[in-house]
Amino acid sequence: MSQLSVRMRTQGFLNRHFSGESIDYRQIIALFLPLLIDQAFIVGLNLVNTAMISSSGMAAVSAVNMIDSLNIFLINVFVAVSTGGTVVVAQYKGSGNDLMVSKATSGTISSVSLLALCISLFMILLYNPILSVLFGSASADVLANGKVYLLGSCMSFVGIAIVEAVCGALRGIGKTRASLALSLIMNFSYVLLNVVFINLLDMGVLGMTIAVNVSRYAGAACALIYLVRVDDDLRVQLRDMLYFNLAMLKKILFIGLPFAAEQMFFNGGKILTQIFIVSLGTNALATNAICSSLANVFQIPANALALTIVTVVGQCMGRRNVHDARKFTKSFIWLSSASFIVMGLILMPLFKPMVGLFHPPAEIVDDIFMVMLINTLAQIPLWSIAFITPSALRAAGDSKFTSLTSMLSMWLCRVVLGYVLGIVFNLGIVGVWLAMDIEWGVRGIVFLWRFRGTKWVQHRLID
Repeated sequence: MSQLSVRMRTQGFLNRHFSGESIDYRQIIALFLPLLIDQAFIVGLNLVNTAMISSSGMAAVSAVNMIDSLNIFLINVFVAVSTGGTVVVAQYKGSGNDLMVSKATSGTISSVSLLALCISLFMILLYNPILSVLFGSASADVLANGKVYLLGSCMSFVGIAIVEAVCGALRGIGKTRASLALSLIMNFSYVLLNVVFINLLDMGVLGMTIAVNVSRYAGAACALIYLVRVDDDLRVQLRDMLYFNLAMLKKILFIGLPFAAEQMFFNGGKILTQIFIVSLGTNALATNAICSSLANVFQIPANALALTIVTVVGQCMGRRNVHDARKFTKSFIWLSSASFIVMGLILMPLFKPMVGLFHPPAEIVDDIFMVMLINTLAQIPLWSIAFITPSALRAAGDSKFTSLTSMLSMWLCRVVLGYVLGIVFNLGIVGVWLAMDIEWGVRGIVFLWRFRGTKWVQHRLID
């Protein structure tokens, strides 16, 4: 009797908060679970990769972390355009227009691939001045590792761009299982190849570079084969991806370009913050790298929710159901905050074994713990309003406001405050992370104010 009562109460809760006219809780769970597994594998595998490269020394860890900050900056530009495609696909799916779903998918893949190719060529041509900016005061061994990893990473951009574009379209129509499968193929092969090249052949950063290229292009090949040969819903052909539909491209870029600009400024600010950290020494760089990897573990469920809300709100707005869009956004914010409480209770007691994976010098362990403790507490009230809310606004077409807010908060708050607290007040890496947490709160308050109004629901992205 008690089990039946619990089941009925759970169903009642799910129906109240996660069901509506546009979509019900069963569909949301079906969307969310593959994304949760995907995020868990991506973060877990990146954690393993960072731990593996740490066997090559702190110089290798610092170089990979610094270049990965630049990679995130660049990759997020075309991932942002992919997100524009996800929103357009989701809204057409919600409106029931299957032909336009197919056109939106083709347009996303062609535009994202071309953008990635241009970025890749630009970075390869200018790698020397870029390295000078990033590693000007770093040691020679950090600089040498950074050069190898930068060039190798740039060569892989087109591969990951294709995978992201296809996965974005699949998420837009709710096929998160297929998106998960493609992501796992790419990331599992990356880890397995890293084991071979780093652990067995002792090739260090060069081995990691080979692994990232092989895995990303293998993932791209699988994504295109699935889209053309296996999927029956999107009905995309290779020739469609070679044709640029300007009208569709405008719709995708309406969402994608402001988000891409946001990502450039947002991650550019993070890179500038990294440059502050370079001046604090190799140990500070390693501390930041390890804390970033661990923080990603805490954010696994929340990041999956942030991806899910794009599809959910996109389909709601495709139906012009504003009530459902508002309801689901509020529910996702509360659920995301609750996930941080659960993750903190589970993971903080495991701090020592988790940090032990990275083999850090004993003198930086206390700094790592302090950063993680502050960040764990700050995430509970602040992360969700700073990241779930803008994902919902963007899915409704309100991309310009969300992007402008994110850019201003990053540069006026995180970068400036990070320099003041970390360098001027001599708080070091702890001050830099404190500034990031404060910036979450500032932007979150602005996004909540926007969400309470009506302007974000007035955009007409599709006909």
